[in-house]
Amino acid sequence: MDVPKIQAALRLLARGLEELAGALGEQAEAGEDERTARVIREWGRRGLTQKEASELFQRNGFAPQTTGGWARGEWVEIGDDGLRYLTAKSHAWLEDRS
Repeated sequence: MDVPKIQAALRLLARGLEELAGALGEQAEAGEDERTARVIREWGRRGLTQKEASELFQRNGFAPQTTGGWARGEWVEIGDDGLRYLTAKSHAWLEDRS
């Protein structure tokens, strides 16, 4: 296996993908903070199923598994009804950002 050759090819491929992404439009992607704020605003204070939460994260450019990470970080909790709710920490983050 020629590791340096593989590395060079991967770098070339990455540059090509970056150029392709740029050619699709000049609109800048929202950063993580903005996407996080969008999730919190859209989620609000209602409970979501696991599927609904995953879909919400995906629509905002996150992996569908992000709910689990937010739960570990105490941004999301599972209620007695089995639905996922944003914690006070999530809402405080959004308020502090405003």
